[in-house]
Amino acid sequence: MKTVNTKRTLKEILKHYAKRYFIDAMGAMAQGLFASLLIGTILNTLGTQLHVPLLAEIGNYAKGVSGAAMAVAIGYSLKASPLVLFSLIAVGTAANGMGGAGGPLAVFFIAIIAAELGQLVSKKTKIDILVTPTVTIVSGTLLSYFCASAIGEAARACGHFIVWATELQPFLMGVIVSVVVGIVLTLPISSAAICHSFGLIGLAGGAAVAGCCAQMIGFAVISFRENKWGGLVAQGLGTSMLQIPNIIRNPRVWIAPTLASAITGPLATCVFKMQMNGEAIASGMGTCGFVGQIGVYTGWLSDIAAGVKDSITVMDWAGLILICFVLPGILSWIIHAGLRRIGWVKDGDLKLEV
Repeated sequence: MKTVNTKRTLKEILKHYAKRYFIDAMGAMAQGLFASLLIGTILNTLGTQLHVPLLAEIGNYAKGVSGAAMAVAIGYSLKASPLVLFSLIAVGTAANGMGGAGGPLAVFFIAIIAAELGQLVSKKTKIDILVTPTVTIVSGTLLSYFCASAIGEAARACGHFIVWATELQPFLMGVIVSVVVGIVLTLPISSAAICHSFGLIGLAGGAAVAGCCAQMIGFAVISFRENKWGGLVAQGLGTSMLQIPNIIRNPRVWIAPTLASAITGPLATCVFKMQMNGEAIASGMGTCGFVGQIGVYTGWLSDIAAGVKDSITVMDWAGLILICFVLPGILSWIIHAGLRRIGWVKDGDLKLEV
């Protein structure tokens, strides 16, 4: 009996920390990225296109604090004390800077360790105002100095492999990337943080966008009968993660959007050659606030400025609209109708909890 209880306790502990670090912390990290790098990129693009230098400059400032924003967001999710939380600003800046292209992944691991170490000494001494920031900043900066580069390089290498493989096998990788990233988007894990950490751009980024859009638009359309316009907007422009309780009750409701992503992914890579050459974080955002589409568009502008692309073509716009909006809705609806006909899905299975 004691062995059984020990196993149950260990399982509960592992479950607790898995949620704490890979769901709560990673989700918060994505919000930090969104509130700095992504918004900064959008503002900078608007300022440049509208010839408003001040707006572009504001965007640059927002982009410049992405490391700090990620670290503070992680600390907040871990319920760090104020002194630990504020000290993570320096930690995030160091980890992101030393991590290079894979900086976000370095920030993720190092900020968690620094926050937990800071919490160990927080409010334990009479000179807390000196001890806590010192422990948090010194531990985080030293970890950055010794580990950030290696973590960043590993993330960059992994991302480069995915991008290279997608260029080499656009059909197969189009399916894999689209399905996997789309599934991650719907799960309580941050697809945006993962895409940014791995630097998923190019055709791989385009496939990731396709997968995310298939999940969001797919669920929004097939659940319209139950959730009406509110559900359409909440899932189509918000997140398909809202369907997690229904997926747990009946996993078959996930079939239609996932199969749709398996179709739109290779269409994006092989037919429309849709690439994400904006910020990699946008690859994992789908139609959330139209961030994925804005990312593709800013990538077009960057390619034109670099002389890689001559202009934005009708085919570009057609691919963006079809892959991100039209096909996910149509394909998911057709597949879902078939599932309803054979009795795998029934009325009420996709009703969102209020």
